[in-house]
Amino acid sequence: MLVPSLLVAGVVLLAIPAFVLGARGLFRHRGYSAAEPGDRASVVVIVVLRILLLLLLFVVSAVVLVSSIGVLVVDVEMHGMVYVLFALDLLVAALVLLTFGRRDRRPARRRASPARR
Repeated sequence: MLVPSLLVAGVVLLAIPAFVLGARGLFRHRGYSAAEPGDRASVVVIVVLRILLLLLLFVVSAVVLVSSIGVLVVDVEMHGMVYVLFALDLLVAALVLLTFGRRDRRPARRRASPARR
């Protein structure tokens, strides 16, 4: 009963926030301008790949959650593939968080000079 609970906690604490942050940063593309004709195809490819990655994260998280909650409720043995999907889920969540799911850095504040202006 401990292992399925840990799987549920891992998905809830890492994969779901990664999905939310990734959805927020889906259309943010630093360094590319959709207004320039040369960058338009690159922006489309980036957005499509991000959508596919978020879809993979959503599906794998749903499968792990349904399997783990089912094991907790019905008290049967968990299939070995669920552990592999959980590892895949954590890796995809880390990829999303480290690439387009992170927040933008705030611009650095100018240090206040003690001299009068």
